[in-house]
Amino acid sequence: MILRAAGTNCDEETAFAFEKAGAKTEAVHINQLVSGEKELKNYQILAIPGGFTYGDDIASGRILANELKYKLEDELIRFIKKGKLIIGICNGFQILVKAGLLPNLSGEFKMEATLTLNDSARFEDRWVYLKKADSKCIWTLTAREEIIYLPVAHAEGKFIARDENIRKLLDSEGLVVFRYADKDGNPGTYPVNPNGSADNIAGICDQTGRIFGLMPHPERHISFTQHPRWTRQGQ
Repeated sequence: MILRAAGTNCDEETAFAFEKAGAKTEAVHINQLVSGEKELKNYQILAIPGGFTYGDDIASGRILANELKYKLEDELIRFIKKGKLIIGICNGFQILVKAGLLPNLSGEFKMEATLTLNDSARFEDRWVYLKKADSKCIWTLTAREEIIYLPVAHAEGKFIARDENIRKLLDSEGLVVFRYADKDGNPGTYPVNPNGSADNIAGICDQTGRIFGLMPHPERHISFTQHPRWTRQGQ
């Protein structure tokens, strides 16, 4: 299921990426889930793509996060308990964090972190290197590359844990999936870290490893021809 709402704008790219990987996809509007026209239990993967849902009113992803939490919490709990998968990309990551689905260390779907305004105080549209961390995330379990190159496009991508204890648990529990790095895998300041995220965190998972969120856009770099330097560097 590729979840849509007013302002979603990366749904077709996300669907195309899943289809290239062999999945069958269906775009489903949040209203179809709330009304019961479509049921989450009939899908194996829930993907929340990028965009600016509801114009990012209040804060990025907040309104759709509230819809998931207060209108569909029971369905989401059953979906997760069945061992199914969830991914949130950019705005989708913001939604998962603000709905309490990530990192969800308490198991109570409470906000334990947030994604807020970039340190640059502007929209960041650039390519970044990500270094894969040693994590529980099954989405990256068989990823061969330790360093990958993906585009970011966000104004509120600065990841901050609610407190120091949660920040430490993200590391100790193996929930950090990707960190911003330079091309050699070393941490750095802006623009290596495009938003000022704590510990250079670019993506995290929950304790099951099945719920994954990240700010960069993997669906925008599934072919080498999408890379800005492909004609000069080849495949």
